[in-house]
Amino acid sequence: MNAFSRRGACPALSAPMQTGDGLLVRLNPVAGGLLPKALIGLGESALRHGNGIMEVTARGSLQIRGLTPASARLLAVEVDALGIAVRTGVPVETGPLAGLDTKEIVDPRPLAERIRAAIDEAGLAQRLGPKVSVIVDGGGRLTMDAVTADVRLVATRTNAGIKWQVAVAGDGQNAKPLVTVEDDAARDIAVAMLRMIAEKGREAHARDLTERQLISLASWHSFAPPSVLPDISPTWGEIGSFAGGSPSASLAIGESGDEGAISPQVGEMSGKTEGGAKERQPIGIFDLAATSIALGIGLPFGSMPAEKIIDLSQSALALGATQIRLAPQRALLFLGLSPTACHSLQHAAATLGFVTNPTDPRTRIAACPGTPACASGRIATRDIAETIAAEDGDILDSSFTLHISGCAKGCAHPGPAALTLVGGENGAGLVVDGTAKALPAGYRPGYDAARGVGRIAAAIRGTRLRGETAAICLARLGAAEIIETYRQE
Repeated sequence: MNAFSRRGACPALSAPMQTGDGLLVRLNPVAGGLLPKALIGLGESALRHGNGIMEVTARGSLQIRGLTPASARLLAVEVDALGIAVRTGVPVETGPLAGLDTKEIVDPRPLAERIRAAIDEAGLAQRLGPKVSVIVDGGGRLTMDAVTADVRLVATRTNAGIKWQVAVAGDGQNAKPLVTVEDDAARDIAVAMLRMIAEKGREAHARDLTERQLISLASWHSFAPPSVLPDISPTWGEIGSFAGGSPSASLAIGESGDEGAISPQVGEMSGKTEGGAKERQPIGIFDLAATSIALGIGLPFGSMPAEKIIDLSQSALALGATQIRLAPQRALLFLGLSPTACHSLQHAAATLGFVTNPTDPRTRIAACPGTPACASGRIATRDIAETIAAEDGDILDSSFTLHISGCAKGCAHPGPAALTLVGGENGAGLVVDGTAKALPAGYRPGYDAARGVGRIAAAIRGTRLRGETAAICLARLGAAEIIETYRQE
């Protein structure tokens, strides 16, 4: 049975989390990036104190694995000695090129800082669960559409100037639009929403808010400062709009105290496409300005040995890189390079085994460390992933993600995937359109799992209609046929 113990905290530097291969810590630099020498130093610390595995997560955080209680403390001391300040509290995230991309609608960092300050002033960090987060997306080449959050603020151009679309609970595709407002109101609505979530307890998220609460939030275009916001009702958590300093009557469902408010059902999130959230891999060369370039290099399956990250960072330093930013979708962005240096670093990265092409099939596979790196793993996830990418990468288009999980925890991809391989007592089980926590419907020996996926790939090639994506073809084949195809000898 795929039962597991829920882990209730994020593995911050001050609070490492127990995993199958020891303790894990997660770092988010306050500066938004790291000096090349600092990343080299972190790699050396990972070798001294951990198991030598470093990761960049789907949200753009840096992880160091395989620590012990004693070595985690030593690592924290060395991070401080390297001069790396790390973020704590409620994550308020901006894009990896925030403030640098000339195609941004607006620099999101000032609004993000104001939200962080308001969260601190309201004392919300201690009252909210560790997974509650806010995204402030200024647009540009690399958006935050693929990252989920409780509160989403997305910059948009209107006839009245630049405003912020506020949405609730989701990514760029499925978050629920709430209202479009100016900076001050966006900040205040975000903080008020977090207060409503906090009232529901540390297990709550924005998805737990009632329709009445969302309508109440959407009716507010201008708030008092967070320090004088009215108390949230434990029952409803409504907030009425102020007129002349007096709160309005509580709103019933479907009522609005402001005719200009946009109901949660109205509006369209920036970046939506018919096939899903707008998504661009942060891999390749990005021209930011006349003399500014960013080079994105991906970590295969989000993970690399520390030695290779050290080697890449040393090459970047020698070529003139001034900063390395962590990017969502498991990548590193190198800044300050000349065009010639970019190509040189790309070549070095490819030689080391990094992902240098945004169409690399490995970007469509989510795979945890698995065996032998993780004691909880039942299958060699990375070996399986590499084999599938090499032999059947042509079916891994942008329409779906393949998830390969060493156990039922599903650490690499908590959400549903079109196809999920999950390790268990019976080998590598297959889940169609679900998560690693679901009960697999078919099994193969772990060492033979890639061959089973190869059979599914052959079925896609043989039946896919002209112009049809792999995901649509899988849906047409149906779960029963996919499972049977996977199980066939």
